[in-house]
Amino acid sequence: MRIALTPAVRIGLSISVATGLYGVSFGALSVASGLDFWQTMALSLLLFSGGSQFAFIGVVAGGGSGLAAMGAATLLGMRNGIYGMQLNALLQPRGWRRFAAAQVTIDESTATSTGQTDPAEQRRGFWTAGVGVFVLWNIFTAVGALAGSALGDPKQWGLDGAAVAAFLGLLWPRLKGREPVAIAVVCALATVLAVPLVPAGVPILVAALVAAVFGWFSSGPRDEGLEPDVDPYPGREHGRGHGAGAATGEGA
Repeated sequence: MRIALTPAVRIGLSISVATGLYGVSFGALSVASGLDFWQTMALSLLLFSGGSQFAFIGVVAGGGSGLAAMGAATLLGMRNGIYGMQLNALLQPRGWRRFAAAQVTIDESTATSTGQTDPAEQRRGFWTAGVGVFVLWNIFTAVGALAGSALGDPKQWGLDGAAVAAFLGLLWPRLKGREPVAIAVVCALATVLAVPLVPAGVPILVAALVAAVFGWFSSGPRDEGLEPDVDPYPGREHGRGHGAGAATGEGA
């Protein structure tokens, strides 16, 4: 057991527990938004991307169409495709593992893997965090969905505003410079102006378009904003110049 619990495995397990517990919030918010238990579980099992899942139910709760909800979820899920290109070159999975790896490529598994310098530890970290989060996220999604069904009117518990709070929690740590703050302010203003003019769910797409225009004409580094949300080694240089992580030009 001591041999199995390598540094990468320990990091992956700790991240799995912390992230998995947050699935309770998603399950409760999903049923409060009008989805039933099985629809909620389908989102966690098949979509399996926290930010995209919250975006989907946020649009649905606001009265938006399924198409608008899918658009918002897709925009937030694009980063996983970028992670996938990096991890495919780093881990080089073969056979059925490629499909499994694609499903569990998320912020946490990417950060845990690319935070290691040893190739074997990179693989252990990726699979520990990816599979761990997947299992616990779905378990606690079910717990939240079942509990949410028994809560009654979600407004009595403040769940109608919890999705907004969750998004602010995800956004706030990224506002570390003038440009991200400026983009956030302009996107917020564009959303407010679009709300009375377009159907529910479309304002978030308008904000995404504004952010994309900013990004297109930005003079910042090309990889800025593509790093994972979770840093397993806070305070350390992000893998630049170290081992396999440097080969990709990305850090975690």
